[in-house]
Amino acid sequence: MSTMHLLERSARPVGSTEPAPTLTEPSTFIYHFTRISCNRKTRPIPVTTTSANSCPQNCGLRRNGCYAESGPLAIHWRAVSQGVRGATFEELLHEIGTLRRHVLWRHNQAGDLTPSASGVIDAGLLIRLANANRGRRGFTYTHYPPTSENRAVIQQANELGFTVNLSAQTLAQADAYADIGVAPVVVILPASTDRPVRTPAGRHVVVCPASLGRTDCLNCGICQQRDRVAIMSFPAHGVRAKRAQAVFLAETSR
Repeated sequence: MSTMHLLERSARPVGSTEPAPTLTEPSTFIYHFTRISCNRKTRPIPVTTTSANSCPQNCGLRRNGCYAESGPLAIHWRAVSQGVRGATFEELLHEIGTLRRHVLWRHNQAGDLTPSASGVIDAGLLIRLANANRGRRGFTYTHYPPTSENRAVIQQANELGFTVNLSAQTLAQADAYADIGVAPVVVILPASTDRPVRTPAGRHVVVCPASLGRTDCLNCGICQQRDRVAIMSFPAHGVRAKRAQAVFLAETSR
């Protein structure tokens, strides 16, 4: 397993009550690269983790059922967010550049795209990430809203070959995101979902095969297919699955 150098200037003990950095400057965000993942869903593909301050403040799952906030991944994510492990954005780009061509890799098993301001994706950093990915099959998900400013850079990243999926919290929102037409869409569903469903507009929603234990990201790769028509869904999972499911149900009932 390859990991990056520690950020000594930000290091704090795991479990510290001191909050993670909240400024929106590149130096305040921490990135961890794992060359061979032990995650049972991704299997041995490269994955990254970004400090929690990268997540949008208005994400409906924030402290409300996010799978990365509990279990073993939460321990790792907390260590990255507190600067105990991880590195700079420049070092992240270097690691991505060392990946062999055509390799499938996932950006942000926890965390989100780096913002430049509240609710705004840092366009410069995302394009640099997309360029570093050239010749490789990187993909990620974002809970940042597809505002006119965000959708432009998301579309550009996808056109450069780095797949950014728009993460919806309801089937109706998935329709709205798909109507924009700049990126593929994923959505959370109730934990018991084990078969395809349809959105209100009739779009086909496929349940993630890895979530059902039928395969893994290494042998699937659907989420990296930026030109797919189907919407991918992830049944609420983890020890806080009921909270995530409640977000879906509450939003759907409105």
